[in-house]
Amino acid sequence: MAQQQQISLPAKLINGGIAGLVGVTCVFPIDLAKTRLQNQRSGQQLYKNMMDCLIKTVKSEGYFGMYRGAAVNLTLVTPEKAIKLAANDFFRQQLSNDVGKLTVSKEMLAGCCAGMCQVIVTTPMEMLKIQLQDAGRLVAQQRVMPSIVKTLKMGGTSAVLSRSYNTAPTPQVMRMSAIEITKELLRTKGVAGLYRGLGATLMRDIPFSVVYFPLFAHLQQLGQHSLEDPSVPFYWSFMSGCLAGSIAAVAVSPCDVVKTRLQSLKNGPNEESYNGVVDCIRKIVRKEGPRAFLKGASCRALVIAPLFGIAQVVYCVGVGEFLLGYTPYNIYSA
Repeated sequence: MAQQQQISLPAKLINGGIAGLVGVTCVFPIDLAKTRLQNQRSGQQLYKNMMDCLIKTVKSEGYFGMYRGAAVNLTLVTPEKAIKLAANDFFRQQLSNDVGKLTVSKEMLAGCCAGMCQVIVTTPMEMLKIQLQDAGRLVAQQRVMPSIVKTLKMGGTSAVLSRSYNTAPTPQVMRMSAIEITKELLRTKGVAGLYRGLGATLMRDIPFSVVYFPLFAHLQQLGQHSLEDPSVPFYWSFMSGCLAGSIAAVAVSPCDVVKTRLQSLKNGPNEESYNGVVDCIRKIVRKEGPRAFLKGASCRALVIAPLFGIAQVVYCVGVGEFLLGYTPYNIYSA
């Protein structure tokens, strides 16, 4: 068993990295639209929907404007996906009975543990990504609302993004990299600055994993050739990952809205800041209504579905095992 774990751990890292890189590259523009839709407030809406957001982004920031913050994701998605998928496998193995079976409650517990593990990487990754993704929205908001530019709030006394925008009548985006934001956060807030919104991230990722992993496992079983041959075609893994991912994504979309709002360091004109999860929920309900919790839900489903579909294909087919010279059969049936 020790030999198997030593062999398969690098393979899982490779699988997570390949899946994450391919998935993020494909769906990142939709993720950017999701962040901007979630952050805009009622009465100050720049974007009508996902397509409107992407079109306006290309017009004002160019094609690569849709990939603002992608470098952060591409850098950290490898450990994030590896931790998430490998942790779920580990806890499923620990919780399974002698014949390798798990009850639904234990499947959910394994998913819960996997979700708790991944936030070590997910929280700082999302924290940095959101600042870069939302930059264009704030600048565009200044252009269309020049009379109240001077009321721009900086999310308290934090100066993390004070150099990100020019507050002149025709503001331009000043390129502030993730490294610069990280340095400023560490200087002003310490390591805790990178983990702002940790509670909201846990509130999103734990329920997501609790829903996603058991649902995917049961959908995957439906595609098995037979009891004697439990292998599953790669396209079935893809469809199972897509369906389970989209359902779980929509289910936790309200938590994602809260997390996005809390992790935004800089607010636009007349956009108030929040003092924790409860305060954020209360203000959203009072000022925007319950429907605000579903902002960007369709975008999130479109992001998560192919992302996890690709991840499960790479993971289940065993690309990492193949690249290391071990077939999936030798690894998983040893």
